[in-house]
Amino acid sequence: MNEQVIHKLKVLAESAKYDVSCASSGTSRRNIKGGLGNTVSGWGICHSFSEDGRCISLLKIMLTNYCIYDCAYCINRISNDIPRATLSVSELVELTIEFYRRNYIEGLFLSSGVVRNPDYTMERLVRVAKDLREVHRFNGYIHLKSIPGASEELVREAGRYADRLSVNLEIPTEENLKRLAPEKDHRSVYQPMRYIQQGILESSEERKKYRYAPRFAPAGQSTQMIVGATSETDKDILNVSSSLYQHPTMKRVYYSGYISVNTYDKRLPALKQPPLVRENRLYQADWLLRYYQFKVDELVNDDVPDLDLEIDPKLSWALRHPEFFPVNINTADYEVLLRVPGIGTRSAKLIVASRRFSRIGFYELKKMGAVIKKAQYFITCNELPEKTIHELGSTAVRKLLLPKPKKVIDERQLTLDFSE
Repeated sequence: MNEQVIHKLKVLAESAKYDVSCASSGTSRRNIKGGLGNTVSGWGICHSFSEDGRCISLLKIMLTNYCIYDCAYCINRISNDIPRATLSVSELVELTIEFYRRNYIEGLFLSSGVVRNPDYTMERLVRVAKDLREVHRFNGYIHLKSIPGASEELVREAGRYADRLSVNLEIPTEENLKRLAPEKDHRSVYQPMRYIQQGILESSEERKKYRYAPRFAPAGQSTQMIVGATSETDKDILNVSSSLYQHPTMKRVYYSGYISVNTYDKRLPALKQPPLVRENRLYQADWLLRYYQFKVDELVNDDVPDLDLEIDPKLSWALRHPEFFPVNINTADYEVLLRVPGIGTRSAKLIVASRRFSRIGFYELKKMGAVIKKAQYFITCNELPEKTIHELGSTAVRKLLLPKPKKVIDERQLTLDFSE
């Protein structure tokens, strides 16, 4: 690997780090005598997780960080004076294979700035995936970022080689998207999403008839929205997510707390740090929509348009609806158990399965993974709880469950005066 490619790798990995579709980490751990393997803090290597919980190392990189667009929220906008680089198709393919052979990575996460036009850029991304699959017989994971506005032909070709395709929505409402990125619109984003959906559904039907028919983007598609760059409420964001999840091929919506990379642009808010707590609450609410059978209007509405930053959305809902509790653990349906703070999907399934053989108490709940500290105010079981939400009231329960404030530590260092 020559110095020129290494320089390009540094520049393009730095430009790719703001895409949160896979969580980046930069740890380094050398192998020791008697140990097995090592972790390399290489540029552009990030960690993602598969459905079965395995941690997968990916080369997270851009094909180029040149871009014809001037999006206010993007570090790679055309008006920014930053180091620029472009990898050729062959350089990126060789880089991926070299990292794979050294066991640094198990796959590739590839995005790109838009050069010339969407189709030209998309065609180069497809060539990378095609060469990896057909020339080098690469069987690792490939995630391609589809370019908004790319043709159906190129998107369909990409789906034949990539495990997952994604198109970033970026801004939830078109009005605010037009304000920050005048060259873009939602139609150019939703159109490739429809192409991907059609390809996946057609492939699924074809494989029912022909067992060895080629698969199309078998890991589905995903998208990303920026949180905090515009005036949208959590209700607006979650409504968009909920509508996207109505499509069977949409596997994940990612939320990226806005980072002030272009502080000179007055259209953007002046944030000292990214809204990470809000981002976390949105992920928690997203989980409730996908796995806990909640609806958006149960978590946020016109009266409460934003999620509570102090407590998680499930606990917030429970405190607003004390009439739903307490829930009898030994008789409640699975769907009802999912509404109890401190009880997750795994715990709820274990409760339903176990209570056929014996009555369940606090000890058994704890062994099943339930968070008793939260759940005790919302349930009844074999042992009677001291007090439920009805005896204490929502305000008192909230105070009991609020995280304790951390002690303020004076970080100023003592200085010694040696002048005397």
